[in-house]
Order: sequence, then structure tokens, then C-alpha cells
Amino acid sequence: MAEYIIDGKGKILGRVGSGVAKRLLSGDSIVIVNAEDMLISGHPKYIVAKYKRLYELKDKANPEHSPYWSRRPDLFVKRIVRGMLPYKKAKGKEAYKRLKVYIGFPEELKKMKEFEITTKNAEEIYENTMTIKQIVTKLGYAG
Repeated sequence: MAEYIIDGKGKILGRVGSGVAKRLLSGDSIVIVNAEDMLISGHPKYIVAKYKRLYELKDKANPEHSPYWSRRPDLFVKRIVRGMLPYKKAKGKEAYKRLKVYIGFPEELKKMKEFEITTKNAEEIYENTMTIKQIVTKLGYAG
């Protein structure tokens, strides 16, 4: 199938993620670049509180079986897209393997053609937004 590059700079993560999940399930390969510049809408206090709560989830019987959320921006975005896939089924796992997410824009990908997901401008729709980099920094990411 086709391979697409999506530049995440200034795009709403949920809107892009749902389009990406749909394309992955149809058999396409997707590369998301500039993952740290994607946006999540909402009041910053509530966004950070939501993800702090996710980091604190622990299985009391065996903490090693707890869900894992990375603090690195590229893996954070990849985990959110995984939540939009039927990951426990074979087709969802295969689709997830076709997703690559990068911080920044790697040199080897600059020669490939970008695919533009059409979304409205985030400033027109939402009053409050946070970038992924701001969120993971508040959650403890030091890079």
C-alpha cells in the first residue's frame, strides 16, 4: 500500500490520530513527524491532571502488569493512536506496526512526499491548547 508522511506541527492530536488509525487499518503505512508540536485541547490544569492519573495507575496484584505510558513525546503520541486501534486483535497489531512517529523531521524523510490531513486551525476552534512537549515536560520528561 501507500506510505504517507504527516507533519503534526500545530495539528490537534485527536483529529489527526483518528484519521491515521483509519488509514492504518486500511493497510497504509504512516509516518508522523514533529510529534512534539501536536496539540491537545482543553484547560492545561485538567490535561496534566488527566495524564498524571494515567501514570499513577497500578495493578495491586502485580505492578508489572500495569499500563505503560511513556513520557517521550513520540512514544506518547504513538500510545494515543494505539488507543484508537483494535490493538488486541491481529489486524490492530499489524496496523500498529505500520505506524512510525518521530520527534522533529529526520533528514532521510525530507525527500518523501507529505500527506496533508485537512483540519481546521486549532486557534479558531479551541480557546486553550497545550503542545505535547509542554504536557510531557510537566509530567517529568527532561529531554
